Amino acid sequence: MGSMTLLIASSPHEDTFGYSMPPPGLLRLGGYLEARGHAVALDDLAFALARGEIASDDRLAETAAVRLLEREPTRLGLSVMGATLPIAIAIAAEVRARASGLPIWIGGPGTTGVDEALLERFPWIDVVVRGEGELTVDALLTADGPQGIEGLTWRAADGSVRREVDRAPMSMSDVSPYAWHLLPEIAHYKALTGEAEGLVPLDSGRGCVYDCSFCTIGRYWSRRSRTLPVDRLVDEIRSLKSIEGARNAYLCHDLFGADRRYSMQLCEALAAEDSDIPWEVRARLDHLDDELIGAMADAGCYRVLVGVESADGAVRNANSKRMDTELDVVDRLGRLGDAGIVPILSLILGLPGESDAELASTLDLCVEAALRTGVQLSLHLVNPQPGCGLGESHGATSRPVDGIDPDMALGTGKTAPERLLIGEHPDLFSTYALLTGLPGGEERLRFLSRVSQVFAPLVMRYPASFALLARRREADALATFRALDADGRSFEALCALERCELLDEVLAWEQAKAHASTTPEPEAASVPRPAGRLLRFRHDIGAALAALEGNSALPNPVDDPIPFLVTANPDGVRTSRISRDVAEILDSMDGRDVATLEDERPGFSALLPLLVDKGLALAPNELASTPKA
Repeated sequence: MGSMTLLIASSPHEDTFGYSMPPPGLLRLGGYLEARGHAVALDDLAFALARGEIASDDRLAETAAVRLLEREPTRLGLSVMGATLPIAIAIAAEVRARASGLPIWIGGPGTTGVDEALLERFPWIDVVVRGEGELTVDALLTADGPQGIEGLTWRAADGSVRREVDRAPMSMSDVSPYAWHLLPEIAHYKALTGEAEGLVPLDSGRGCVYDCSFCTIGRYWSRRSRTLPVDRLVDEIRSLKSIEGARNAYLCHDLFGADRRYSMQLCEALAAEDSDIPWEVRARLDHLDDELIGAMADAGCYRVLVGVESADGAVRNANSKRMDTELDVVDRLGRLGDAGIVPILSLILGLPGESDAELASTLDLCVEAALRTGVQLSLHLVNPQPGCGLGESHGATSRPVDGIDPDMALGTGKTAPERLLIGEHPDLFSTYALLTGLPGGEERLRFLSRVSQVFAPLVMRYPASFALLARRREADALATFRALDADGRSFEALCALERCELLDEVLAWEQAKAHASTTPEPEAASVPRPAGRLLRFRHDIGAALAALEGNSALPNPVDDPIPFLVTANPDGVRTSRISRDVAEILDSMDGRDVATLEDERPGFSALLPLLVDKGLALAPNELASTPKA
């Protein structure tokens, strides 16, 4: 396609969430360099890998290098996260073997804390761009050489490594529009995964002022946080309406709410124009008060990821989280849920300072939050990445553990060249390592891995059943899970062994909810039918839930079973306590047509539209097509 000044490629991975959307930072960088008059091209190798355009086996680095060289760049840049650093180095080696004179630059969060070591150990890498790339890459393309350019680490002609001073972060007012034309269309990304949300990442802010021990973001951005001007961000959210496949906005800044005035202004601006683009954010829970939560809901926020890390405040703060130890996490999550915002609760298992007591508190927190609101649980094992506090303090004693894929490295590190690099340079690639040097070693890590993989989805699906089982056993969530883990039978089988009528009913109700949430909304049929699943229990399910949430007395059974109807609609799953008369009418439908039901129950035809309007029944085809009066 002819020569170009610079080709920048994001490194490949197989993490489904990542390759369902283009990298916004790369799009901003491409737009900035184009605006400065540079000839630039972009390539998303994760997208290419998902499309089968490069090999997914041990030839990944080789085929990626060939692909990049076919575009005839005069300079090559590779953008990396910690998990994609090994494959980027392998790709760079393949490129250098085929094009010995091509300058190879590397940058991105994955270089944090290891920039000098990368140049010292891998002679085929010429330059590391530290921090954000716009100003630094522009200067590198314009100057006669790298010497004196802020934000660069580079190799001199004599082989020595030079490190220039850090570059001050740029103003977010100066970032460029996205160069959408340099990467595939959003609709093509969504077609790869079938992801229906149409989630599109927006570079809404950069940086973090905190220095949590398990995270590199604060240090990568020099402990500074900046936000895109409100009017620009509103315009970028609005612009998604014109992009095929784009439905929801993902505001990528880690600290929504830290600048409370800014966050309120954004919400007010979005609410004022009645934006119909839903959006989600990442935030600290201690930044979200009732007023801000209400403003977010009014402005279209539907989901927020909050990193709490541990239920134990001492563990959090021992790892530099700097969060109020008295924060009522469950109450704050519940307030998000009450506002119609789904909270994603992110927790890290196995942090230094966490014993069984603290772990039990964290798992109890998960159950309490799941009972209080429709929380999504995201449990992780910590990686001592280079460039973060735990990398410095525990990186040397941490190692990969067979059979456990670290969360920060999902979809990477699978090819032979990557595994060779990870094995030979464990200090550079501790993103793949776990804290094997802590008490309990690998055995505890394997247990924590099972907690993250099994406990979280179980509690999201059956929070009330799990809480009731734990209560009957007079055990906390950790002890209850240990019993399940050791037993080997399914959770449902363990519940059945309790021979408890209330537990059987709660489990049946939660199973009906789970089925309804995954079943497509039914269409009208030739005969009327209930809008959902009709259940009859001898216990008041609502009272049972309140008792579990408040740790109060459980309801007693009644002689005449109470009918409930579990229905699903686009807004979620609903459980309605209905009268016994209505339940009898719904039961009587049983596949019979309206005329037969009218003969048996005079007045049924007049009653059916009311049942349909209340969401209790589905109308037959002939009634469904009749306009309502």
